[in-house]
Amino acid sequence: MNSLSEADIVDVLSKINDLSRGKDIYSLGIVTNIHIKDNNVQITLEVESHRANAFEVIRNKVEKSVRSLPNVSNCIVILTAHSEKSTNSSNNSDVSEESSKSNPKKSIVVESNVKKFVAIASGKGGVGKSTTAVNIAVSLGIEGYRVGLLDADVYGPSQPRMLGVSGRPKAIHGDMVSPIKNHGISLMSMGLLVPDETAMVWRGPMVQSALTQMLNNVVWGDLDVMVIDLPPGTGDIQISLAQQVKLSGAVIVSTPQDIALLDVIKAMTMFEKAGVKVLGMVQNMSFWECPDCGRKDHIFGEDGVLLEASKRKLELLGQIPLNTNIRQASDSGTPVVISSPGSTEAKCYRDIGKKLIKDLGKLPASRENYFQVLNKRNKRDERIYHPDYAEKVDTILSSIQINPPVGTQLNLDEAQASNFEEDVDS
Repeated sequence: MNSLSEADIVDVLSKINDLSRGKDIYSLGIVTNIHIKDNNVQITLEVESHRANAFEVIRNKVEKSVRSLPNVSNCIVILTAHSEKSTNSSNNSDVSEESSKSNPKKSIVVESNVKKFVAIASGKGGVGKSTTAVNIAVSLGIEGYRVGLLDADVYGPSQPRMLGVSGRPKAIHGDMVSPIKNHGISLMSMGLLVPDETAMVWRGPMVQSALTQMLNNVVWGDLDVMVIDLPPGTGDIQISLAQQVKLSGAVIVSTPQDIALLDVIKAMTMFEKAGVKVLGMVQNMSFWECPDCGRKDHIFGEDGVLLEASKRKLELLGQIPLNTNIRQASDSGTPVVISSPGSTEAKCYRDIGKKLIKDLGKLPASRENYFQVLNKRNKRDERIYHPDYAEKVDTILSSIQINPPVGTQLNLDEAQASNFEEDVDS
């Protein structure tokens, strides 16, 4: 079997012309990256921002042409755009504020029905934002919600590792891809599209374009909520997302440390300017508890986030301890709410998820009722149901065509409840 080489790809690209400029896209320098791994090909095309929409035709042609090669398993083409006018960095805040006024918010997610979008943000890196995001997402799944997780941290994508997934998303419907699912959560991340060792040395407009494609070119399906793990800080991605997606709100994660709280204030100011509601704050690494004597040490300070939330009249959604168990669970690809469901830290994340539900809206009456059955079962035999139950419940309800009106309660007798539990567990 002949191996696939970059020369094979270049040969194909050299035969695809940019008709407006009368030359092939490779000689024009539009092809900025070709990456081949295990017969999977990733190509990056870069064009001027005003030509991005029109260039979709060529992007689709590149994908189809490369996929037709005998040794290619799959091909994903990322279209990025560079700005034609530079902006003085000192005016970034003014520009972002003005653009948020001139560009109304609108959802850009297609081929899907996502009811709510919740952003998980932080002012600086290293405060446990991504760990909080994945555990909140799984917690909402356990409560019966259909959840998607978008890893928008393009420069440092960590959600594939935390959710225990690998491999490339499957291409479907031409230029669309399907998210990868684990623990009941549908995930899309740049970490699934590029090798771990690849550095994302992209300019701002290229990053924004990649974010748009992860939203717009993914068949997310019907979701009750999409949790978006934002990169730290107040950069291009945060501004772009606030302008393009109807965010239900943002959750701010921080340690109690003073230096972290300084950046938190900047993040909240950014969301205020973008008209995004802050749903609450999470204090991470609140304390370390000695496993032998039970003494609590406040390594990063005490109650810093609590005081900031109180000052701003925001809800403190939870205080997460500094615990080795959380780190080990994240590294292993099984979030702590699943790996250690009875632990203090898991209960903290579960409580945060439950507090967010009031902002997300109720489940459909039929699904909510059946999850009440599962909750009663769990209290009876101390089992914690799996996040995939949400999908199983929907499948069962569809097969037996139970769809009571909103507000109607299903009164299940013991036999019905037992049969339902068996169906879910099978």
